[in-house]
Amino acid sequence: RERRERALAAIDLIGLDGFENAYPRELSGGMRQRVGFARALVVDPTILLMDEPFSALDVLTAETLRTDLLDLWTQGRMPIKSVLIVTHNIEEAVFMCDRILVLSSNPGRVIAEIKVPFKHPRNRLDPAFRKLVDDIYAKMTARQIGEATKKGLELGSWLPQVSTNLMAGLIETLAMAPYHGRADMPEIARSLHLEVDDLFPIAEVLQHLGFADVREGDVFLTPPGRVFAEFGTQERKLMFADHLLKHVPLAARIKKVLNERPGHRAPRVRFEQELEDFLSDGAAEETLDAVIDWGRYG
Repeated sequence: RERRERALAAIDLIGLDGFENAYPRELSGGMRQRVGFARALVVDPTILLMDEPFSALDVLTAETLRTDLLDLWTQGRMPIKSVLIVTHNIEEAVFMCDRILVLSSNPGRVIAEIKVPFKHPRNRLDPAFRKLVDDIYAKMTARQIGEATKKGLELGSWLPQVSTNLMAGLIETLAMAPYHGRADMPEIARSLHLEVDDLFPIAEVLQHLGFADVREGDVFLTPPGRVFAEFGTQERKLMFADHLLKHVPLAARIKKVLNERPGHRAPRVRFEQELEDFLSDGAAEETLDAVIDWGRYG
């Protein structure tokens, strides 16, 4: 009886009263996420842990759930002391959280701690809100992109798998109005409906290839990037191939080996083993896949 009462109370708390006997197939994505909240709250936890709780939802549903969750929290209606959210959405973090920890990868560690000084409810259009979002982008780009590119690539450098279509799309978007070659990263991420983890690798690869640069939270086209944006398909392929061989040592290495071999063929494992002197097996495979895909475009 007690369990039933607690379950009904949790269902009522998250706004699903009337759906107590509904089957999962009868619930929308947003409703199912609310059920997830109720299942977590019914055991009276001290802390609520959420890993990308809104990422699988459409924009409007996600926004409604964020607001409802914040209302429950600020009104003291949730029986918990703290909420820990893992998110790649910087604006979401600033909108919801009182303290933000920025993590690096390879190895994972805390690289920044930011206190959010705004009271709830928060206004996304407030200049101070926008400035904090920009500042966090700047911290992340300085660490994740700036440091990764300032020394240039080496033969054993890890490379993310980014499609040439995404690279060309970002270059074209930057070249057009209203950006005219330079854009604030939070702004262009929103306009392209990209999360941080989607935008950073594209910008990083373009910086490696000499088509773009990233500084203080802004991404802008270099002179070659502007030229690339004006070129047609065949000219772009030739230019991309030239930059790939010039800036990515692994690509130049592969071409050299193939040119020296009869039939211009070499086993894939030959390059994987060379990369494994510097990278893990998975990272070596991912890096080789990326360079092969880029080579096919150029």
